[in-house]
Amino acid sequence: MRLRGWKIKGLMLVLLLTGGILIGRPQPAQAKSQAVTWYGQWQRAYVGGKSQQYVRMNDGQGATRVVSESQGYGMLAAVLAAKQGARTHATFNHFYRYYRAHRISSTNPLMCWQQTRRNGKLTSVGSERNSATDGDLDIAYALILADRQWGSRTTNYRQAAKRLLTAILAHEINPTTALPLMGNWATTATDRSKLRTGDLMTGYFKTFAKFTGNQRWNRVAQQSQRAVQKLSARHKTGLFPDFIRVRGTSLKLTAVRPGEIESGTDNQYGYNACRVPWRLAQTYQLTKDRVTKRALTKQLTFFKRHHTVTAGYTLAGRAVNNYTNPAFTAPINLGAKTLKKTGLHRRLAQQLPKKIQKKSYFGATLQVLTALQ
Repeated sequence: MRLRGWKIKGLMLVLLLTGGILIGRPQPAQAKSQAVTWYGQWQRAYVGGKSQQYVRMNDGQGATRVVSESQGYGMLAAVLAAKQGARTHATFNHFYRYYRAHRISSTNPLMCWQQTRRNGKLTSVGSERNSATDGDLDIAYALILADRQWGSRTTNYRQAAKRLLTAILAHEINPTTALPLMGNWATTATDRSKLRTGDLMTGYFKTFAKFTGNQRWNRVAQQSQRAVQKLSARHKTGLFPDFIRVRGTSLKLTAVRPGEIESGTDNQYGYNACRVPWRLAQTYQLTKDRVTKRALTKQLTFFKRHHTVTAGYTLAGRAVNNYTNPAFTAPINLGAKTLKKTGLHRRLAQQLPKKIQKKSYFGATLQVLTALQ
């Protein structure tokens, strides 16, 4: 028998000389994935620091600023890149050290939501010492993945994740609705009614329940799933607003006005809700639940009718800008890939920048994270 002109004896000789490895084209495992290549570009553009590394989120303008959101993204990106073969263990540990250095206190492991460079040091003052729930959730999940990837012998990721999850349950989950608060500062009834729709991470919450054995996380997952179902049913497009108000155990939804919570797009599919397709895809990858699939499918059906995804929509489906941003395109692209909507996935993949943009932290970061997912 011959292998394209090679005699078996010749093939055996080559294998002996090369230690059993065929010399020729690089095998698939030897080549960097597009996601890992983008991760390297992103790291060079947005990661600062040495033994304590951080993700800059102000695109090089003004004093350096870091937020718990960006740090959570950095930790998540590092461990996801490791799962694809990148050597990022040291980077993850540097991100982890920065997180530890900027916890609210040694006894409260929630991360201060923002640090600003003052007199050469990144510090948090005043309200910056409060927390932001979305950042803490990503940090906790990244620590769980780190424990799976590298173990907790040298650095106890497992213990750190459990302590952080205990603090999140105590300070960042609404005791009535069992939905995520916006941060530990949300202590009044009015503030506790505010919901950032991108925080409905049902897959995370189910993972946290299994990881900790605390059944309260299953309640958070169930209520988040109910909220997703209710939000999806509100409009034909299936789009979620950046923010909404939720009250009571029955989850009564009340729309918000522009500028009522954070910005003029509070009641639109804007720069907060653009993460929803990513979070839904994450959840479906982890749980395969039908509520998540239906909500994501409804949004993808809407976007399939648009040749180009632009940056922002009303909930009725009107585009509010004529420009694009990967922060919107990349999460929808991941949703299409996850649910095997091949035509939409291919079209959106072509609309993503070929290289990571250097002065667009949010869009670049979501492009990397969704590619690594």
